[in-house]
This record gives sequence, C-alpha cells and structure tokens, in this order.
Amino acid sequence: MTELALAAKTVRSSSVSPMRAESARAPMVTKRHYLRKISLTQFRSYGSASLELDGRPVTLTGENGAGKTNILEALSILGPGRGLRNARINELASLDGDGSWAISARLNQGDDECVIGVGTTSDAPDRRQCRINGQSASGPGEFADLIRFVWLTPAQDRLFMEGASERRRFFDRMIAVHDTGFRKAANAYEQAMRQRQKLLEVGNSDDRWLQALEQQMAEYGVAIADARRTMAVTLAAQNVAGDDGLFPAADIALEGDVEVALVNFAAGDVEDDFADKLKKGRGLDREAGRTLYGPHRSDLMVGHRPKGRPARLCSTGEQKALLIGLVLANAKALAAKRTAPSFMSDRADNAPLVLLLDEIAAHLDEERRSRLFDILDELGFSVFMTGTDYSLFSAWQDRAQHLKVHDGGVYPV
Repeated sequence: MTELALAAKTVRSSSVSPMRAESARAPMVTKRHYLRKISLTQFRSYGSASLELDGRPVTLTGENGAGKTNILEALSILGPGRGLRNARINELASLDGDGSWAISARLNQGDDECVIGVGTTSDAPDRRQCRINGQSASGPGEFADLIRFVWLTPAQDRLFMEGASERRRFFDRMIAVHDTGFRKAANAYEQAMRQRQKLLEVGNSDDRWLQALEQQMAEYGVAIADARRTMAVTLAAQNVAGDDGLFPAADIALEGDVEVALVNFAAGDVEDDFADKLKKGRGLDREAGRTLYGPHRSDLMVGHRPKGRPARLCSTGEQKALLIGLVLANAKALAAKRTAPSFMSDRADNAPLVLLLDEIAAHLDEERRSRLFDILDELGFSVFMTGTDYSLFSAWQDRAQHLKVHDGGVYPV
C-alpha cells in the first residue's frame, strides 16, 4: 500500500553546569537538513545540557554510566512512542529536579530553521507536551515530517532469539520511517481490537457494533500486512556493503495469515475473509482473552543469505552484522526514495533520518567498523554512535564530530 493510501486510512535547571559540545578543528559541514542543536533540561542524568552540532556524524565516548545513552534516548523521545528504552513519561525526569523535564532540537532546513520540543511540567509529570516553533502540537507524531529516527541498541542483540512481538516492533518502526501513516493505521487497529475484546468480555451482543469494529480491524489489518510485505521486499533488495559480505544481505519473510493471504488474493477479498474470521471467532477470542487472528500475531523471519541459514542459528557476531545490515538497508532505501519523484511536500521528503547506534562499534572488528563508517558517510544521514573508547571511532577521523561524555559534561575530543 502506498503512503498516500495508508495515510488516508487514519487518525527548572539542577546543579549540573550547562555544557556545550563544539568541534574546535573541523569546519561546518555543508548539509541542508540536519540536527543543529540539542538541549536537555532535567532529563535523566542531565540538569541543563546543550550540544552544538555541525552536521557530521557524532560519536559519544565515555565510561559506562557517563550518560551517553541518555543523549540517544532524549533524541528518540522526539519520535512517537516511548523511545529506545521504552520508558514511561514520568521515569525520564532527573532525580535532582522537580519532576519536570524537557528536550528540544533545532533543525537546519536549508535556509530555514525549525525548533521542536517535548517535555512535562512538575504539576503534570505524566502528560507529554509537544511544541513546534513554540506552538502546541498534539504529539510527537506531528514531528514526523520534520525528523525521523531508527535505533539499534544492545537490548536488541537477541532480537532473533526472542519472541515475535519484539521483531514486529522492530520491523514496524522501520516501516514508520518511510510512511508516517503506518503508525496511525497500527494505532487504529490496536484501538479497534481492544474495544472489540472489551465488548466480548462483558458479554455485549450488539452485533452491529461488533461488526463495525471487526470491519475496522480488517481494513487496517490488511493495510498493515501489505505495508510489511512491501517493506520486506524493499529491504531484501538493498545491497549495503557491496560484495565484501561484511554486512551480509538478509532474506526476509513474514509469517502471518494475513500477509500470506495477500500473496494469493486481492486486498478486498482478504479484508472480507478477515472480518468473517473475526465474527466466527468471537467465542474463542472471548475464552482466550485476546484476538487469535490478525497481523498482531505475525512474525518476521530473517535469514543469512550468503550462508542460507536462519538468523537464529547464526553466531552472535553474524546476528549483529545482520541487524546492522537491516538498519543500513532501511536507511539506504530511504535515501533512494528521497531522490525520487514524490507527491509529498519538499519538507517531508527531506525530513532527516537520525540513526541512533548505541554501543555497536565494540562488537565489530576493525575492518567492519571502517566499512560501517564509510557506508554511513555515503548515506549522508545524521548519525549518533556511542562507545566506551575513542579508539573505536578513530578510523572516522575528522569526518565525524567526536565528543567525550564525562562528569556531567560533554567535551570535544
């Protein structure tokens, strides 16, 4: 399903001293769309923080617990959802503050700038407030045409060994980077599914109400499954590292009833069959306490293409390389799309993708690290990488903005 079709279906400072991180050696990078400044107030380990950026990839080094990942998390909070740690809103404030916190980002947009911000107040620590250029926004979803995020963290290292739900979330986040309507469709599907289950559990027999919810689930569910199928094909077609095999190509398949049905039948027929299965399965769903059919039960199957082996049977190093390869493939696909004709606005087409890569360099040998840096340079997106030692990023040299996180401050290396 196309982006337009999917969209049509929707819906005070603490004692820590202020910090500034600037590069004293390299000139400003000429890039039309990039993160120019990040400011944190009473967020996690930071009381008041300000990072000045120049458009180059950013490396953040420091000992464990210095606060490197907190900076990445702050950036991820500017996107929809709970960010890369999946934390609750009231868990993000500094322990030394009044319970409020704030994050703002200044975006360079060619000849213009835009400031987006998100945070809470001390009297409403559970309510996230968002702003664009000082004006209230309904939520971080409104930032999607301005900035988008993809991240890879150590918590995802066992993605291929864990349950299907984690793989679905990982895959769906990548889709949402391409299609701002996907998350709206997914949220609408989940809402309809919860409402239907609630009616079943209280014994509501209003058939028209149930049918309306089931029809919504069918429409949005097919849209979600179709977007996943399209994304799987798109990622599998990307060759991010040439023929050196350092980040192996992945075979990608979707294991799910709706996704499989779309291979053989028209979307309209699959919707009708979906709604019919929901109607016939009301009794079983009531007894199970959950909906037993639909794309919320699908799984992402990934294989190591050169070795012809499922990812779950690969070594830890191979799984890490596959994960990085998927993230790079997603970025490469987005880069290609940005240069293609589009019905979307110029601002939306040039919304910078920000790659947040937490502690991944230490798991790569020197050759893979060097190749990774080259690929990231070629893609031209904003990149933030963390590591415990500067030597992990020395191959990047002045192509990156190197910062050290230490004792509540950030300093140029």
